[in-house]
Amino acid sequence: RTIRVWLKRDSGQYWPSIYHTMSSPCSAMAYHHDSRRIFVGQDNGAIMEFHISEDFNKMNFVKTYPAHQNRVSAITFCLASEWVISTGHDKCISWMCTRSGSMLGRHYFTSWASCLQYDYETQHAFVGDYSGQITLLKLEQNTCSVITTLKGHEGSITSLWWDPVQRLLFSGASDHSIIMWDIGGRKGRTLLLQGHHDKVQAICYLQLTRQLVSCSADGGIAVWNMDISREEAPQWLESDSCQKCEQPFFWNIKQMWDSKTIGLRQHHCRKCGQAVCGKCSTKRSSYPIMGFEFQVRVCDSCFESIKEEDRTSLATFHEGKHNISHMSMDISRGLMVTCGSDRIVKIWDMTPVVGCSLATGFSSR
Repeated sequence: RTIRVWLKRDSGQYWPSIYHTMSSPCSAMAYHHDSRRIFVGQDNGAIMEFHISEDFNKMNFVKTYPAHQNRVSAITFCLASEWVISTGHDKCISWMCTRSGSMLGRHYFTSWASCLQYDYETQHAFVGDYSGQITLLKLEQNTCSVITTLKGHEGSITSLWWDPVQRLLFSGASDHSIIMWDIGGRKGRTLLLQGHHDKVQAICYLQLTRQLVSCSADGGIAVWNMDISREEAPQWLESDSCQKCEQPFFWNIKQMWDSKTIGLRQHHCRKCGQAVCGKCSTKRSSYPIMGFEFQVRVCDSCFESIKEEDRTSLATFHEGKHNISHMSMDISRGLMVTCGSDRIVKIWDMTPVVGCSLATGFSSR
C-alpha cells in the first residue's frame, strides 16, 4: 500500500528517498516526467494525484479522483487536455478533468477492462478486456463513440502498446500470444506472434529499431524482429471431412454411415489453415515468418514445403528468472525495468540485444 521514489546514490545503489502510504493497495500508476505528476490507481477505485519536488525528496498530495467502483487497472494522463483516463474492474473506462477533479465521461464494457492505450493527437483510446476483445473508442469532452472492436485472442487481454508513428497496435494476452494490428495502412492486417509459454504481461515496441520486447508471467523476455516482411497467419477453414484425404470428421454422421467408417478428430494446419485429420498432419515445425517460434502442427504437404532456412528464428529469448507482471522501457538509454510478484524491481541493460547505436543513441556499457 505504499508508493516509493528510489534514487540512485553515488555508490550505484538505489535507495528510497520518499514514500507515501495509501489507504488502499496500489494497482496502477502513471508518471508524467515533464510535470513530475504521479497518478496512482487503487483497489478501491480511486486515483490519487501527487506532485514530486525537483530534487525528488518530497511528494505533495494534490487531489483524489473518484474514477471507479472497483480496482483501477490502467491509467494515462494527457497534459494537453488535462485529462486523466483510466480503466477498471467495474467494466468501464472513465476520463476526468485534472483541473476540476470532476468526471467528464464513462463508457461501460461487458467484461473487466484490463489495459489501456491512448492516442494523444486523435483522442482515440484502445481498451483491452477480460473477454479477449479490444475496443477502439473516440473520446469527446463529455461523450464517446465506439469505432470498432478487434477480436483475435482466445484469452483475456493483459497488455497493449500503441505506436502512433506507424499506427500499429500490439496486444498480449493470457493465451500466450501477441497480435500486431495494422490500424493505419493495411486495414485489418494482423500478425500473430507465438513464442511465450505463459501469459504475456507486458509489451513495448521500439519504433526506431522495429523491435518488439515482450515479457511473460514465467519470466520469459522475447525481442522480436519486426523489420522484415512477415506472413499473416491464415484463417482456420471449417469442413465436415479432412481436406487432404476426405475422411469424415466424427460429427459427419451421414458420410460415416455411407462410407462405413469411424469419424476422425479435426485439426488445423497452422501454415495453410486447412482442416485436416491426425494422419494427414503427423509433422510439427516452427515457422517464424508467420510468428510460430516453436513447433506447431502442420499438414504433411506444408511440412515438405518448409525449407530449413525458413525455420531460422526471428526473435531472441532471454530468461528473466522472476515472474514479470510489469515492464517499462527507457528507450533513450536502452534500460528496462521489470517487477513481479516476488516484490523485486530489476533494472536491465538491454543495449546488447536491442537496437542499433546509430539509430537510437544506445551505447554498450
